Amino acid sequence: MKASADFTNIPIIDVAELVTRGPRRGEVAARMGEACRESGFFYAVGHGVDQGLQDRLRDLARAFFAQDAAAKMRIAMPLGGRAWRGYFRVGDELTSGKPDQKEGLYFGAEIAADDPRVLAGTPLHGPNLFPAEPEGFREAVLDYMAALAELGHRLAAGLALSLGLDEDHFAEHLTGEPLTLFRIFNYPPPADPALWGVGEHTDYGLLTILLQDDSGGLEVKSRSRWVPAPPLPGSFVCNIGDMLDRMTGGLYRSTPHRVRNPAPRDRLSFPFFFDPAFTARVGPLDFPGRLPVQDDKDERWDRASVHEFDGTYGDYLLSKVAKVFPELRSSVL
Repeated sequence: MKASADFTNIPIIDVAELVTRGPRRGEVAARMGEACRESGFFYAVGHGVDQGLQDRLRDLARAFFAQDAAAKMRIAMPLGGRAWRGYFRVGDELTSGKPDQKEGLYFGAEIAADDPRVLAGTPLHGPNLFPAEPEGFREAVLDYMAALAELGHRLAAGLALSLGLDEDHFAEHLTGEPLTLFRIFNYPPPADPALWGVGEHTDYGLLTILLQDDSGGLEVKSRSRWVPAPPLPGSFVCNIGDMLDRMTGGLYRSTPHRVRNPAPRDRLSFPFFFDPAFTARVGPLDFPGRLPVQDDKDERWDRASVHEFDGTYGDYLLSKVAKVFPELRSSVL
C-alpha cells in the first residue's frame, strides 16, 4: 500500500496453482504482488487445507474456552517460561499499551526440552503447553500447524515470484527453518462497545495466515476508511508483516488492522504466523525494479520505522514481546 493508495476491498486469490506447483503459478504470484502493493491483504482460496481439520480445531477450541477459569489457568503462560506458550486471560495482552478484549492460547513449533536451543535458553523456543481437556486438542493443533507451515512455504514462494526472485529465495535465505507461531483467540462480546478486541496494529514478520469464524469484525486500514474483511467460507485471510515491508523498501506494506467482536456470542480467530528464522538477519532485498525506500513511519499509529531496524528477526520480535506482555518480560528476555 503506497502512501497515496486507497482501497475499498480485499481481493480473493485462488492459490491452487502455487500449492500444486502448477504451470500458472506465476500468474497467481502476480496477483499476490498486486494485492501486497494495494492493501497488504488478500483472501486465499484453493489452499488445500483439510476442512475437517479446520472444523475439528474450531470445535476443540470452543470446548477449551468454555471451561472455567481454573481449568484454563492450568496452562497459564507464566508456566511456559521463555518458550512464551500457554493461556492468557482477557486483558492480559496489550496492544499499544491498551488491554485487548480477548483471551487466548499461544503455541509454537514443538521443541523438546533437551533441544540445544532450549538448553541454551533461546527465547520463544521450547515445548508447548497443551490442556488435558478437551481430548485430542494437542493432536489437532500440531496437525493444523504442520498443514499451515506447508501452505506458508508455498505462499512465500509466490511472494518471491511476485518480486521477480527465484521462488525458493525465502526458503534458502530466511524460512528454511521458519519461526512458526500459532494463536487461538477467543473474543467475548464486549461489555463496552467502545472497547476493541485488539486495537490498531501491524504484524511483525513475513506472512500471517488467518482462519476466522463466521462472526466478522476484522477491519483493515485504507487511507480514508477502515475496510471490513468479513469471513469468506473456505478461505484464509493473508497479510504481510513488518519484515516484508522492510525487505521491499515499503513497496509491500504491513497494513494496520484491528478487531472488534460484533456478535452477541464469543468470536474465535486462528492466526498462524509464518516468519523468518529466529536468527535470520532481515535486510533490504535486491529485486528488479526496486524503488527508493517508502517509509510510512509518520502515518503509522506508533510512529515507528521498520526500515531503521537492523538485526535478526529474533531481535525485532523480542522488542515487541516486551510491550505485548510486560508481566512476562523478565521470563522471555
